[in-house]
Amino acid sequence: GTLVIADKQTAGRGRCGRVWETPKGTAIAMTLLMRPNLRPEKASMLTLVMGMAVTRAVNELYSLNCQIKWPNDIVYQGKKLCGILTEMSADMDQIHYVIVGIGINVQMTDFPKEIQNTATSLKLVTGKTLLRNELLAKVLEEFEVLYEQFVSAESLKNLKAEYESRLANKDN
Repeated sequence: GTLVIADKQTAGRGRCGRVWETPKGTAIAMTLLMRPNLRPEKASMLTLVMGMAVTRAVNELYSLNCQIKWPNDIVYQGKKLCGILTEMSADMDQIHYVIVGIGINVQMTDFPKEIQNTATSLKLVTGKTLLRNELLAKVLEEFEVLYEQFVSAESLKNLKAEYESRLANKDN
């Protein structure tokens, strides 16, 4: 895999073609390029694996109870902290590559008017200035552990209980 990290993002993309900007020094904006040996129909599960990695890392480092809002957001008390977007190039039976884009709101204190009531950051939640590199390292460490479990089982079967325990709105 190859990891690309941006300190500032001016043309980020979200679901449904939404545009996202990340001011310098405020977030973790990263893209992970992978070439997994998986069947193409399994690739979308990488979004869920990354969601678990982000929640594990944030919850452990900052003693928070972040949750996964299916399919691709991490929320704290209903407000979005992180978005994950997975894209793939494949043939019917072979993946050429998978790109997992992750944006974690770390130091942001201001959001565009249209998302002020639905987004938050780790700084707003904890009241502290946090080290982005510490969180980045922890997310990647957790992803590696979860990814190995996912690939070895070729499914989420070994991760299902933990994933479901992290789901927001699971009882709705």
